Amino acid sequence: MLPAGTGVDAAALPLAHAPLPASDVVSGSPTAATVALGEIRGVEVGVWEMTPGTACDREADEVFVVMSGRARIAFLEPALPSIEVGPGSIVRLAEGMRTEWTVTETLRKVYVA
Repeated sequence: MLPAGTGVDAAALPLAHAPLPASDVVSGSPTAATVALGEIRGVEVGVWEMTPGTACDREADEVFVVMSGRARIAFLEPALPSIEVGPGSIVRLAEGMRTEWTVTETLRKVYVA
């Protein structure tokens, strides 16, 4: 957690990666890492990162900003057009969405969920 009155370089923040569950991996050997920076009125703010590969996820309510990297997010449920994201992209996800992330360059985002 990030103490009040302090700051951190989100782009340089060290993250401890772990392999994604095999049941989520579609291709490659992606790993992911998350660090929670704090909670504001029950809403978590943090940094998440995924290495190249393709994996599926069941989403929470979230808004995020991509800091670095590139990916394509396919929306499987509900079926929506895929989007390409990169530095500066802002995306809104809803609870229960099923997505498939194809990361081509290690993707780091700051999220509010």
